[in-house]
Amino acid sequence: MKTTVNTTWYLSLAISDFLFCFLLPLNIVSMATSQWPFGLVMCKLASSAMLLNLFSSVLLLVLISVDRCILITFPVWAQNHRTVPRASGVVILMWVLSAALTVPSLVHRQIKQHRNKTLCYTDYQSSHKAVALIRLVCGFVVPFLIILFCYSVMLVKLRSRPMRSMKPFKVMTALIMSFFICWVPYHTFILLEMNLLELNLSLDLVYNGLTAGVTLAAANSILNPMLYVFMGHDFRQTLKRSILSKIENAMAEDGQPVRRNLSNFHSCESRTFTPV
Repeated sequence: MKTTVNTTWYLSLAISDFLFCFLLPLNIVSMATSQWPFGLVMCKLASSAMLLNLFSSVLLLVLISVDRCILITFPVWAQNHRTVPRASGVVILMWVLSAALTVPSLVHRQIKQHRNKTLCYTDYQSSHKAVALIRLVCGFVVPFLIILFCYSVMLVKLRSRPMRSMKPFKVMTALIMSFFICWVPYHTFILLEMNLLELNLSLDLVYNGLTAGVTLAAANSILNPMLYVFMGHDFRQTLKRSILSKIENAMAEDGQPVRRNLSNFHSCESRTFTPV
């Protein structure tokens, strides 16, 4: 694909999802065996990967929303100042901020022996509530309010001046909705866990809710790549075209035609490969 601002956003989002999914099997083994056999370093990395994915994903969705809002509201300014180097610089700052917000988990994640089993847990001690509230505010509430504001502005503008292509808008809508649906249960049960005694809630209820919330949050990283492919133009034609062309079609800039030469792709398909 040609490098554009859109592909810069979505590539970063894909990297975030991949890093989390790469370490996800460790968490699956831990849940299946009720212990952590991978050591302290992997305990810290596997847990931090989920939070890094949380912060990087939501901040990237904020960047995509703000970028789309600016593109619709100030098209002339965007044409002159919306460049790939600037987008790359903003993405780097986003990764630095996401890593900084993940540091508390990286520091406080520990392992311990309990009934002949090694457990990976977070020892926040007295700072648990502060960390959870910062995670909620920075990783959900503030980003969601910014996204909601951008959407409101875009909807007003689209009524008077429709976009040439709605594909990027549909992809962004699907990504944001999936993020909201997948992460709300996680944050909800984290808050319930902090106020377990005050609310007189069942420990099993909160534990099962946290397990479901973490599972649903993990599913978001697996859901995103599927959305990249199937939210393009003409869903019924998806399986009849190459996946690469569908991804490019979904991420195309507004009004920019897809210029992929599919003959090259089909010629590669027709070659005969010798298995090793």
